[in-house]
Amino acid sequence: MILVRNVFRLKYGQARPALAAWKAARDLMRRAGFKGEPRVMTDLVGPSYTLVMEVAHASLDEFEKESHTVMANEEWKKWYQTFVPLVESGYREIFTIIE
Repeated sequence: MILVRNVFRLKYGQARPALAAWKAARDLMRRAGFKGEPRVMTDLVGPSYTLVMEVAHASLDEFEKESHTVMANEEWKKWYQTFVPLVESGYREIFTIIE
């Protein structure tokens, strides 16, 4: 199993709109064929205006296939264009789940 964590540094004051956008994106991802159960988190301490979306997958191969399916979806592409203006930067972490 792997854990994929997408970490977004949001623009100042954009946490609520970004959180609302990700809530809408979860349904969109399911309709587009994403099988994982994404979890969205926001910062409590550390850098302000941080939003994290994480999901577990059986393998890197599964993650890659599902990601390509979702990102090819026209509805996703439209949603993505509404999310990008809220973000300052971001990065992805991928972990092997041991226990």
